Amino acid sequence: MQSLTCWVVSDGKAGMENQCIGLAEALGLTPVIKRVRLRTPWRQLTPYLRIGNRFAPSPEGDPVAPPWPDILIGTGRQSIPVSLAVRSLSGGRSFTIQTQDPVMNPHRFDLVVVPRHDKLRGDNVLVTRGALHRVTPAVLAGAAARFAPRLAHLPHPRIAVLIGGDNGVYRLTPTIMGDVAERLANLTRSHGAGLMVTPSRRTGADNEAILRARLSGLPAEVWDGSGENPYFAYLGLADAVVVTCDSVSMTSEACSTGKPVYVIEMEGGSPKFRAFHDGLYRDGITRPFDGTLEHWDYPPLNDRETVAAEVMRRLPAHRKRHGLT
Repeated sequence: MQSLTCWVVSDGKAGMENQCIGLAEALGLTPVIKRVRLRTPWRQLTPYLRIGNRFAPSPEGDPVAPPWPDILIGTGRQSIPVSLAVRSLSGGRSFTIQTQDPVMNPHRFDLVVVPRHDKLRGDNVLVTRGALHRVTPAVLAGAAARFAPRLAHLPHPRIAVLIGGDNGVYRLTPTIMGDVAERLANLTRSHGAGLMVTPSRRTGADNEAILRARLSGLPAEVWDGSGENPYFAYLGLADAVVVTCDSVSMTSEACSTGKPVYVIEMEGGSPKFRAFHDGLYRDGITRPFDGTLEHWDYPPLNDRETVAAEVMRRLPAHRKRHGLT
């Protein structure tokens, strides 16, 4: 696999792009990142406009030109015309993988990867329980080693707390934040827990202020946004994880650790998010965060390795069919 070339095609959204990079890394490849922009009318009509895809990329984005890659991993609406064009212009030699439902016949790609809360199914559709990502045991171990001295003062059990915030369907209200902060504070008192807390840009200044005020003077580190992001270190050093429900990626990354994962339910939601979280609850992987702390075991989510193995299984036949060695 080392000799193969790979493109990751996206619109630049980090969460989606990292899913594709994670898959490329699981294949042992270092991908070329192509952040694309579409011309009119493809920008407005994709994926419903399905002609002239070779003209869709705009010069405002990264260039889309030969030599075509051996493997193309695309994600997001704007990547679809590029994936289709590369597959056509390469004579089908580029093995095209599309993550997320492309809202078209999946056989227009070589492989489509969707979470199980999407309804798309087919013989070239792989269904995952969560999102692909870049978290591996080696990544967590390395980050944990770098941060261990700084966090040595925190007692066990240590809890990684991953706080998101408002998005298109969820709201993290001050009332929810206050309740969560109080429950976290109580864990330091009732269980002697140490807290490793990372807010995000979406958390908001008011919610972050509530969090810091309630945890002041307790065995807790709340990352202030300076220096190296301790996110991976927190996951590596944690005995349990508490994560807000607004991010499929964050929840999936937490569940890849095999550690107990508690989910903070927020105001709002959508059928897809509900199906995702209810599926993990049913599988015994996650539990709603109610302020208690227990231990349970489950097989860590390993969707990216499962998908990579299927790509490696299918790729030799694809390359042979197209006269590639």
